[in-house]
Amino acid sequence: MSDNHPASVAHAMPSGGMAVIVGASGGIGHALQTLLETDARFHNVAACSRGGDIPLDLTAEASIEAAARVITDCGTEVRLIIDATGVLEGDGCVAEKTWRQLDAVALARAFAINAIGPALLMKHFLPLLPRSGKAVFATLSARVGSIGDNRLGGWYSYRASKAALNQLVHTAAIELRRTRPEAICVAMHPGTVATRLSSRFAKSGLEVQTAATAAARILQVIDTLEPATSGGFFDQQGRVIAW
Repeated sequence: MSDNHPASVAHAMPSGGMAVIVGASGGIGHALQTLLETDARFHNVAACSRGGDIPLDLTAEASIEAAARVITDCGTEVRLIIDATGVLEGDGCVAEKTWRQLDAVALARAFAINAIGPALLMKHFLPLLPRSGKAVFATLSARVGSIGDNRLGGWYSYRASKAALNQLVHTAAIELRRTRPEAICVAMHPGTVATRLSSRFAKSGLEVQTAATAAARILQVIDTLEPATSGGFFDQQGRVIAW
């Protein structure tokens, strides 16, 4: 799914639908919203965040359910949902360097935001996708959530919660296929982005993208997705990442 494999017309997303951004107040989420608002394929863009037009708190299922009702009441087919949430450090989470820093409360908080919240999003938002035609649910995971790619250690709670998210996505994709065979559910690594989440952890030699560049690359990859790719884990160039 690199630039050498453009999306086929047969798997193009029908126009006139709605795009939904969860985490629209964050760097990547806001950049995605800005790009999608100028994309002629979408009739409108629904922006969800804790303090946004459609309030949504990942740690409160009632607010996720309420947001889903608001989107349903808009009366427009939901063709694209992007979950641009996640936390590495802060907001009760710790980027551990050693097991000596492991803390039960911080671990639970990381799982609440990076895995359980997105799982509840899938519970309430995947049923909003149409039963026919291409539709996509994409959640932002992280390459460090790959068990096969873990050579450095550290970041216990972030790695583990993103690995859990990947399994949740893969499992949901299997169930989604039974009722919506053309719909797609994937995990995506956006790369290192100059946002509050990851910028200060960027190491020399890594490409640090602007949020706008990361958003454009995410949408380019989404355009290439086909039903056979549902349940996968991809980087910002559309390459498969090992589980």
